[in-house]
Amino acid sequence: MTQAPKGLRLHIGIFGRRNVGKSSLMNLLTNQAMSIVSETPGTTTDPVEKTMEIQPLGPVVFIDTAGIDDEGILGEKRVLKSLKALDRTDIALLVVEPNKWGSFEEHLLELFKEKKTPFLIVCNKIDQSPPSDSFLHQLGSIHAHLIQVSAQTGENREELFEKIQAITPSGWIKSPPLLGDLVNEGDLVILVVPIDLQAPKGRLILPQVQAIRDILDHDASCIVVKERELQAIFQRLKEPPKLVVCDSQCVLKTVADTPKGIKVTTFSILMARLKGDLNTLSEGARAIHSLKEGDRILIAEACTHHALEDDIGRVKIPRWLRQFTGLDLIIEHCTGKDYPENLQDYQLIIHCGACTLNRQEMLSRLLKAKESGIPITNYGIAISVLQGVLARSLESFPLALSVYEGA
Repeated sequence: MTQAPKGLRLHIGIFGRRNVGKSSLMNLLTNQAMSIVSETPGTTTDPVEKTMEIQPLGPVVFIDTAGIDDEGILGEKRVLKSLKALDRTDIALLVVEPNKWGSFEEHLLELFKEKKTPFLIVCNKIDQSPPSDSFLHQLGSIHAHLIQVSAQTGENREELFEKIQAITPSGWIKSPPLLGDLVNEGDLVILVVPIDLQAPKGRLILPQVQAIRDILDHDASCIVVKERELQAIFQRLKEPPKLVVCDSQCVLKTVADTPKGIKVTTFSILMARLKGDLNTLSEGARAIHSLKEGDRILIAEACTHHALEDDIGRVKIPRWLRQFTGLDLIIEHCTGKDYPENLQDYQLIIHCGACTLNRQEMLSRLLKAKESGIPITNYGIAISVLQGVLARSLESFPLALSVYEGA
């Protein structure tokens, strides 16, 4: 059975001081010895992730992090990684020992509230030292969602899952559609899919697979073609399709080959809506028109694939940017989870479709750009601008188009 990709899973982060039992709790939740458990403080270094299924939530990722009170040069780096894990955390578990609460817990509490991350206080090790009534009263006054557990004995494990479900945002029980709201039952969608050399042999890239599944889930049908076959398909159809979705790299040809009156968009634009904020990313694309000589552009890729000769992020977009603007631009790249802290040094950020990120991490990246005062857009929107077809590829999303146009 094919597993759900990490980017579509609910991310549950486990935070707290060293030796409060975070790793033991992770093992209890996953029912596997995923994290090393030791009495020695600082055993967990890099965040440890485990995917599993929880009904009715569906697919989730548990993230075990290093202690927030770690010390020394290495300890500071571990703490930084723990805090960065919060960027992709949809739900947080704050693990504490009975009768111990201080500045470290208060700091995490502030971060949860600042990022608007739902959280649950987990009082662990109740088999070793039962919490006092005054401590439970203190925790209850701090936060309504509280549970006592023993990761060692498994006490209250099922209740813990119930508490996690209780704080889960309602949108996670029913995931938003990728494009299902753009079609009706019985409609036909044409997916224009160039064979991507960077996709593993024998497979399509993730957004294309997700689109096919979403179309079928909404009782519509789809035809998958390569870009050079699109015109022939239109000639063979008795009725026009409701929508055409293409890879951003062939959007210019797809728009040219699609008759007027049939809406066209790209997989990357659909991912922008699913994973981030389409309006924010559309507004950010306006900055392309005001770039100046020597401006610095950050191209951010969420995955770490090996760049090929004509790579979209490292070769094509930089080339199209320079051709469109006629400027000598400084273009830099970041990959994977290495999202820079110095965003204010750039004049524009162009992010990938974020198919490997979860929505929380992408929204966190959008927020960091906003806080730095830097416009941000994504591959699909930027390419449509550079190819002169954004009005057509945003036709299904008139509000996003009006934001781009400054209306």
